Amino acid sequence: MSDAVGYRPYRDLPPLAGLATFEEASRPGLGIDACVARLKRYHYAFRRLHEIFTSRITAEPIYELKTAFAHHAYLCAEHVEALRVRVGEMREPPLGLEVVPDPNLEVFFDEILAAPTTEELVAGLYRWALPKLDAALARHIAETNPLTDAPSVRVCRFARLELADMVAYGAKATARLVDRERGAEAVEPWLNLLADCLKAAGGLDGADEPSGRTVERMHSARPFVYDPVPRRDERFQDLYNQGFNAEAFLYHPEMPDRAKTLAMLFKRIREVDVPEMMASIIVETKDKPWGYYRDMTRQLWDEARHAMMGEVGFVANGVDWTRARITHNWSLRLNTECTPLERHAVLYFIEQGLMPKTGKKYEWEVGVRSGDPLMATIQDYDWADEVLHAQIGREWYIPQVGNWKEALAYGDECWSRILSNWQSVKDQGLTEHANWWPEIYLQACKTWGIEPDPKVLAFSETYEGQRADLKTVGASG
Repeated sequence: MSDAVGYRPYRDLPPLAGLATFEEASRPGLGIDACVARLKRYHYAFRRLHEIFTSRITAEPIYELKTAFAHHAYLCAEHVEALRVRVGEMREPPLGLEVVPDPNLEVFFDEILAAPTTEELVAGLYRWALPKLDAALARHIAETNPLTDAPSVRVCRFARLELADMVAYGAKATARLVDRERGAEAVEPWLNLLADCLKAAGGLDGADEPSGRTVERMHSARPFVYDPVPRRDERFQDLYNQGFNAEAFLYHPEMPDRAKTLAMLFKRIREVDVPEMMASIIVETKDKPWGYYRDMTRQLWDEARHAMMGEVGFVANGVDWTRARITHNWSLRLNTECTPLERHAVLYFIEQGLMPKTGKKYEWEVGVRSGDPLMATIQDYDWADEVLHAQIGREWYIPQVGNWKEALAYGDECWSRILSNWQSVKDQGLTEHANWWPEIYLQACKTWGIEPDPKVLAFSETYEGQRADLKTVGASG
């Protein structure tokens, strides 16, 4: 295993810890200043992508995109954190990570953030921003010294692994939403503007010669304004319906455990309203340490994951989940009637109600007793996630209010104010609160090969008219 420079490693073992050959490690590569300048651009790109994904979750109606944006926002948050750490290791106090590295990059990401349609948003993210960022990271790995800059190479390699997943998802999404349904030519002029932004910036990494061209804003000529109103696609029917009280059914002593799993699956998929609400907290809460945004985005992603766990459970049980009435009342009310801190207070208050043995532990026990291994697994991980979320609340919410008792009391106060004004949506003509539960149960019984239980079919308790507590209306769990 001789090297080009004539050096032969001992017993032909791989040299340099397997990082590179001597020939590769003998190239000077990037100096610290050039390396840091590029890393700051990657950091800026991931931070802006996190902002875009998070800002568009609530108002994006398509469920698959809503959950994908939650996932991709979390991945971007993690890579922002990794890049911040790496830059801090490279003689850079103060780090200057909040400085926009190039005004043309700012326009590039502003344009995607302000994209007026789902199709343009998806094309901008997945045809341009993410692939260009991936290409910049690949270039960094190729041009830096693999030994001297090994820590940066590692950060770039890990980021590229997850960028590949995001780009692959986006390629499928754009093929269906842009190419098939709208026609790529409809968004071509705007995509050309994005290309001009990157050329003017010398590429996303700044390693090319800037074009010197002045780019005129298109969509971002009017600054983006976050839309706090949650929207759903046409599969979500009767969005105000509260005709089935899943919590009352779940804790009813006479109801069978197998049927209770359906109530829990409804509770899981209903959690799609939590990322819709948490996105508003993250977007509207400014000037926090990056750890705040990273942790809150992790929780946001977990809640989206819980909704998909419910979706999977319904599919596995032969149930058409679109026949359930998955409301948006919780996220709508909190997003439009509460401050970000009040929303966080309500979230924490509800989460605390899930910690006793009558909460998440009970749901897991029901899953185990039901005889459905998938349900036991779903509830096992859901329980673990909620313990983490309570910890995140202790880390970031409680210090804003006081001590634990004060934080809990404030959450109770905020939640009680919403509940006291829980005006009957039936009186507003928005729903009849139809009891959709029997249809769901009958579908599952057919899959299970059992005769329906009359007492399960007869269950008809609703939310309407109740002074609901944690278990009655709480969405997170």
